[in-house]
Amino acid sequence: MAGAGVKPGTVIGRTGEFGLSVVEDPVDVWDLQATILHLLGMEHTKLTFHHLGRDFRLTDVHGQVVPKILG
Repeated sequence: MAGAGVKPGTVIGRTGEFGLSVVEDPVDVWDLQATILHLLGMEHTKLTFHHLGRDFRLTDVHGQVVPKILG
């Protein structure tokens, strides 16, 4: 990611010795989506779509904005 309020050259988290597992600061896809929506000026908890008779959120119930990415 670059621009739009993202710190340039930022590395979040760390993997194990062989790169098979996350050791420090895991970021899920829901967190990444919540952060992107935040940078676009949208509230990810209020963004819903109706499907199969139920309202869904893009970030489901898991997404949290990752402040370490923000500039």
